[in-house]
Amino acid sequence: MDAVPLAGKVAVVTGASRGLGKRICEAFAGAGMNIAMLSRSGESLAAAAAEIGPAAAAFPTDIANPAGVAHAFSAVVRRFGAVDYLINNAALGHLQSIEDADDRLLQEEVGTNLLGTIYCMRAAIPLMRSRGGGHIVNVTSESTRAPYPFLSVYAATKAAVETLSVGLRTELRGENIRVTILRSGRMSESGFNRHWPEARRVRYRELVQANGFYAQSGEPISPQIAARAIVDVIRMPLAANVDLLELRPT
Repeated sequence: MDAVPLAGKVAVVTGASRGLGKRICEAFAGAGMNIAMLSRSGESLAAAAAEIGPAAAAFPTDIANPAGVAHAFSAVVRRFGAVDYLINNAALGHLQSIEDADDRLLQEEVGTNLLGTIYCMRAAIPLMRSRGGGHIVNVTSESTRAPYPFLSVYAATKAAVETLSVGLRTELRGENIRVTILRSGRMSESGFNRHWPEARRVRYRELVQANGFYAQSGEPISPQIAARAIVDVIRMPLAANVDLLELRPT
């Protein structure tokens, strides 16, 4: 069976301004795709899109805001005419214990990681259906199986996204819209921890090392490897679907 052609197709990638999201956009551009890059950070997003080239366009969006998501997808259709692929990569991980969890940070984390994923899928599905099919890739984390200390909420939101993906796959069966979970280990490029308080970061590292989390995870892998894996997955013949792809170091 023939691989799915990607040239000229349109992908929406969230969390696209840095790290894995940016590398996914680069890989898609290399495959001849058009890329709608979504992120809250407008300035760095615009710089990333300019670096990738004319196939990429920046759409500054807080995906935790449902109205903002609807506006962004309308803008994507105006710019590119369609949506064929959605890569839900955006995520926040606030370093805090359940006991001391801050209300605002909790709402921001759940709003981005879980509700934002839902809002984007809700917007993308009818657009994919109008194209005769599409593919959704939801990026999750190895922490769904072994939550890191002070990141329990993050792990819970990613586990919820995995459950959501399984249910959505059943809802869309027969509509030629595939749903894949990419469960990732640690990445060598990430802005995930850039806002963590230093004192809590020190305690986090102590607990992680003492309980063997780093040893279990292994060395971080390059996000370019994960981006290449996503390209391979969405290229697969339509007769097959990769339900879950877990990338870990060798």
